[in-house]
Amino acid sequence: MAASFKTNLPLVALFSSLCLILSTAAQAATGYESGHTALEVWNAEGQANAPQWVQIWLMIMLASFALGLLFVWKRVEARWVVGGFITAILISRLGIPAMGIVKLSGLVALVHLIFWSPALYLLLKNRPFMNERSLYAVWSGLITAVILFSFIFDIRDAAIYLDHVMGLGMLSA
Repeated sequence: MAASFKTNLPLVALFSSLCLILSTAAQAATGYESGHTALEVWNAEGQANAPQWVQIWLMIMLASFALGLLFVWKRVEARWVVGGFITAILISRLGIPAMGIVKLSGLVALVHLIFWSPALYLLLKNRPFMNERSLYAVWSGLITAVILFSFIFDIRDAAIYLDHVMGLGMLSA
């Protein structure tokens, strides 16, 4: 059992860090508007009022992650992609509200970074999109591009969010 704990130590540390960040971020919902920027509440109203390109991007992301279900039984990268996606959804939809934390877009971005990074690491390390010719190779290239493109926005929004909840004021007004 001790060996199992040591193997899972990075996951335990990651989960503990997330809980610590989230617990310091518990705030009242007042003062925040619904929207898609880092310090706006990411709810149904925020999603509905997001620019059309953001709404289209959300559908592309959902479809790309869902296609991973075709490969989870035989491919480790697909298991990490789908597992990270499902975990991020569960944390965002159930965990954050259950802790009484305002679901700001920057917090959702932070959840993406935490739970999608292991899959991205495996995809870039193993590069199935470069090593074979198959439907899986096409999907692995697509999902790698989707995650990388998402991280362009997620890194910025997560940094703004963390700056805000830590009270540093370096990135947020």
